Amino acid sequence: MTDPEIKKGLAGVVVDTTAISKVNPETNSLLYRGYPVQELAATQPFEAVAYLLWNGELPTAVQLATLRATEREHRALAENVRTAIDLVPLEAHPMDEVRTAVSLLGASDAVGSGSVLDASGTPEQNLERSVRLFAALPAIVAYGQRRRRGQDLIEPRDDLDYSANFLWMTFGEEPDPVVVDAFNRSMILYAEHSFNASTFTARVITSTLSDLYSAVVGAIGALKGPLHGGANEAVLHIFDEIGEASRVNAWLDEALASKRKIMGFGHRVYKNGDSRVPTMKAALDELVAHFDRPDVAELYTALADEFVARKGIHPNLDYPSGPAYNLIGFDTLTFTPLFVASRVTGWTAHVMEQAASNALIRPLSVYDGPAERHVED
Repeated sequence: MTDPEIKKGLAGVVVDTTAISKVNPETNSLLYRGYPVQELAATQPFEAVAYLLWNGELPTAVQLATLRATEREHRALAENVRTAIDLVPLEAHPMDEVRTAVSLLGASDAVGSGSVLDASGTPEQNLERSVRLFAALPAIVAYGQRRRRGQDLIEPRDDLDYSANFLWMTFGEEPDPVVVDAFNRSMILYAEHSFNASTFTARVITSTLSDLYSAVVGAIGALKGPLHGGANEAVLHIFDEIGEASRVNAWLDEALASKRKIMGFGHRVYKNGDSRVPTMKAALDELVAHFDRPDVAELYTALADEFVARKGIHPNLDYPSGPAYNLIGFDTLTFTPLFVASRVTGWTAHVMEQAASNALIRPLSVYDGPAERHVED
């Protein structure tokens, strides 16, 4: 009997089908329900893309208005959630705040109470839960940044759309349309990416017939890792280390000599460059012009060009999004929570898809420990 082939990291393993997203290798485009994400980012508000991921089609005007009305009803930060966030040490990573807040929201959800056998919920209940999480996360993320700065909570405004209100709750100022547009595009670009580590985590948890909130909490834990969601934070740390474009070559010489992993470059799926980068780079360029920060563009271009020339590895979405979020005013530690606020739409779409055609996800392993042995008298 031949030994089974081990696929470390499940590389190349196809475990299921999905109708939510795919990378089209012919056009190198990421598709959401068949639509190229760059087209969605150029034409749609984030609420419409959330609707698309959950329902399979872009909303009509009436459907979008209904979703927006529901989202605005659930924007405010619940008092018990605020209390729980305040219990998280300020020195902890803000992803710990987000994980704690989502867990409490799940525990507080009356629909999910009662027997563990009823936890998974109906399709209608899970869609409601998805919308409520989508609506609640901006307040959680915004308050997390504000409390670390010693600032007070800002209540949501129901006259602003999702992206504008998110920025309002974070900074307490009505944002410029250029900033809103760039932020909206970033949220769309991060919303979904097939069976990535956090999404697969959510599907594994869902496959046990656990509840949607537990699946999202597990996904948040997976996203916290620097090889997944934490990469956009790492990009800003690299920019801070280098300082200016003239120092790129010397910094890169040292980093490559020490075999340091350069975050923001390369991708498990894309081999010819991340298809989302041009859209996010265009948003970054607009922010650079708006805030008059040509130094950011110079550093971005110098590092990207030099790294591609030396290693042949292209930037991924985290590379332009990190400096874009920094220009908008977000603290570096807030970058991964922003990813959560976006990706919760994709996670919950996958939770509902997994639940609709479920099979317990339980892979096998090859044992390579000691042979059978026995305790001696």
